[in-house]
Amino acid sequence: MTTALRQPAVDMAAPRLEMRGISKIFPGIKALDRVNIALKAGEVTALIGENGAGKSTLVKILTGIYQPDEGEILLDSQPVTFTNAQGAIDAGVTAIHQETVLFDDLTVGENIYLGHAPRTRFGLIDWKTMNTKAASLLQALETEIDPAMRLRDLSIAQRHLVAIARALSVESGIVIMDEPTAALSRKEIDDLFRIVTRLKAQGKAILFISHKFDEVYEIAENYVVFRDGQSVGAGQLADAGQNEIVRLMVGRDVAKAFPKVDVAIGRPVLTVENYCHETEYRDISFDLRRGEILGLYGLIGAGRSEICQSLFGISRPSSGRLTMDGKDLSIRSSADAIAAGIVYVPEERGRHGVALPMPIFQNMSLPSLSRTSRSGFLRAAEELKLSRTYAERLDLRAAALSVPVGTLSGGNQQKVVIGKWLATRPKVIILDEPTKGIDIGSKAAVHGFISELAAEGLSIIMISSELPEILGMSDRVLVMHEGLSAGLFERDQLNAETLVRAATGNMQGQE
Repeated sequence: MTTALRQPAVDMAAPRLEMRGISKIFPGIKALDRVNIALKAGEVTALIGENGAGKSTLVKILTGIYQPDEGEILLDSQPVTFTNAQGAIDAGVTAIHQETVLFDDLTVGENIYLGHAPRTRFGLIDWKTMNTKAASLLQALETEIDPAMRLRDLSIAQRHLVAIARALSVESGIVIMDEPTAALSRKEIDDLFRIVTRLKAQGKAILFISHKFDEVYEIAENYVVFRDGQSVGAGQLADAGQNEIVRLMVGRDVAKAFPKVDVAIGRPVLTVENYCHETEYRDISFDLRRGEILGLYGLIGAGRSEICQSLFGISRPSSGRLTMDGKDLSIRSSADAIAAGIVYVPEERGRHGVALPMPIFQNMSLPSLSRTSRSGFLRAAEELKLSRTYAERLDLRAAALSVPVGTLSGGNQQKVVIGKWLATRPKVIILDEPTKGIDIGSKAAVHGFISELAAEGLSIIMISSELPEILGMSDRVLVMHEGLSAGLFERDQLNAETLVRAATGNMQGQE
């Protein structure tokens, strides 16, 4: 609930919404550090930044899911506080997310008016009025969607229109669009932008979040750039070239933070040729050499994790060839991958990497039970011996190997996941966002250990959304864009601007 009522009159010259000095701290990380942003009525402001720059945290504060630790929010020049999501909606702030939060089993009209349906004088839902009002909203969006249709029968683009209609149904003055075009075709994007233009004409203040520079320059008047939880630049897009925006996004001295250990790169160990999947990626080819760290960079949804999950047998490609040490390799399951010497450290370690309630030593020995059991019976002494070897090697900090993994810090949990796979003695290790959610000290420890593994001859694929990590740790970088290879760059070709342009499909480098 807001602490001040909205004003009926809007000063078009003043920002409709301002966030001043907003900070948000989570354990071990400062997600936002005194950021500022202003949204004006009738204008689109683009929020730009790398993955992890703080954009999602800001949206959650604006929509009442999080509360800031410091700073203030002004709506029509009046201080407001959103203590929950309903408070933000009541104040006229709504969000349309990439993953639209709607319900397949409800009708279009029910989705639009869920939680605020019109009522009869007896307090019952007025279905006729609801469908009439929903039809009117949809007609204003120039779509012929029937309010009585079930949501499951709509296309992705139509679902986005329903989400927009829902935002308009609560008389929103502030509309947040978070990667709204990620799953849309070019025609559907054009249709969406026509709607955005109409919303601007109605005086809506729009926050538009996108990694796609061509879309940003097409639809937005203003920009704000976030980097490492800080607002590092803002202004009018007409006055800022794409190169300037990229420099603001990535303006860090990578070499000092991530000194690369020089390793003698050997022969190819793993070769991927023309890997394709019906929906996730196509025509992906690369080789991975002994002692090499191959960085895999791209925006969320580019297909990075999907290609690596197919190498580990979690999914299967529709076509393509895989060879290891020059011999054809068929991977139909994770067991096949482990047997071949390929292991995968997943991005979501708490969900997919470890069993949090189980002790450290049991987690570490889990993929190596054939070495720690006799005649079908587990031998705790062997499990402890194996896990102790890798706990010491990784400098794992824990009171005892018998404590549950869930009691450890994020960095130490990551060491457990890496340790359990190293215990299988792999040839290739795939690290998916290896330092996600861990503190700076633990990141340094993980980076140091990754370099040691490469020096010992292990071949590493490292997926990361953090440019400094990719630039600082990689011998080569494969960049993916919308399921395709956007370039394979040697170390002497690596720089932040080149990788960002490739990842965003903007290789021309226009000013």
